[in-house]
Amino acid sequence: MNDTDKHLPISATRLAIGLVILRLSVAIVFAVWTLDKFVNPAHTAAVFKAFYGVDGLSESLALCFGLLQLTALIAFIVGYKRTISYATVLLMHAISTVVSAGRYIDPWAGSNLLFFAAFPMLAACIALFILRKHDLFSVDAWHASTGTDND
Repeated sequence: MNDTDKHLPISATRLAIGLVILRLSVAIVFAVWTLDKFVNPAHTAAVFKAFYGVDGLSESLALCFGLLQLTALIAFIVGYKRTISYATVLLMHAISTVVSAGRYIDPWAGSNLLFFAAFPMLAACIALFILRKHDLFSVDAWHASTGTDND
């Protein structure tokens, strides 16, 4: 690689490919967390008690949270209303990262080390939000290309 190659701008297509890969990898994690609310609502109640201080979350409320999260996740996966859906995913993950603060204090206790994976995922969510207009493999980008801008 010569000096001029180091300063070449990334192509829009390459950036879009990177962003869709990032978006889908974040979506995989959120999909598992969302499905957990339907498959094991008792676990959702335990998480809300341990991390959010909400005791006695009902199964119905856990399912409602699951439906809300699923709606946001679908919009995020397809890139619909990018500003809102990407911000929603970012906010959900930022909150879960902050409420896990106690786990970062002693990373070697139990499975606390796994909680550190929250930081690169949070960075990915922030990057996706900042670069959302460059995420060309999305419903919003398709709408913009057809003259029916959606975001």
